[in-house]
Amino acid sequence: MKPATTTLLAIRPTTSLIAPISLRCAFRNRSYATQGGQGASEALGSKRRSVTPFNDDGYVPWSELSAGEKTARATQQTFNFGFVLVGLALTGAVGYFLWTDVFAPDSKISQFNRAVDKIKKDPRCVEVLGDAKKIIAHGEETANKWRRARPVASSERVDQQGNEHLLMHFHVDGPNQNGVAQLHMVRRRGESDFEYKYLFLDVKGHERIYLENADSASSSGKKHLSFFGVKW
Repeated sequence: MKPATTTLLAIRPTTSLIAPISLRCAFRNRSYATQGGQGASEALGSKRRSVTPFNDDGYVPWSELSAGEKTARATQQTFNFGFVLVGLALTGAVGYFLWTDVFAPDSKISQFNRAVDKIKKDPRCVEVLGDAKKIIAHGEETANKWRRARPVASSERVDQQGNEHLLMHFHVDGPNQNGVAQLHMVRRRGESDFEYKYLFLDVKGHERIYLENADSASSSGKKHLSFFGVKW
């Protein structure tokens, strides 16, 4: 009887074969995922918000805009330019108003201030009203107790000869008494300066005080000095 023999077969491990296959599969999957991610990003990047006149911030280049989007951007820019022009026009109008009514030498405010200075410097007015430093001039009485809010009554007109007339009256308050001043100035056609027709002060219980009177000045032959748009 033959003895039983056992044959041992050497089994070679297959780990080395499986590993490369697994790495290749993983690399292939990763490459596919990367390409898929890039495609999705490009797809998302190509889907931008449509440009309208209300949301255009100028970020999208002009060459990438469609015909409708170019029209929207042009509309927005036209509106912005028109808005700037309106702002400039309003600023110019306000500046013109301030110059003609406040800062110009022949404006109403300038004429009013010069008339008040004349009253404060006249010895006859100071004698009746009181201390010149305490004399205050203001416009018509209103419900507002703040003196500066009282408007000065004035009017302008042009006569048939083309002469401009400025008439004004205002209140003058002093520590002793109060009065009312009347002013009439004329700028003759073709001339640049106003001339005093009259400027007087009425105080109750006293005679009228004339600070300027063209009728008496013309009869005396007195010449006036022109300064700051007014003939003194």
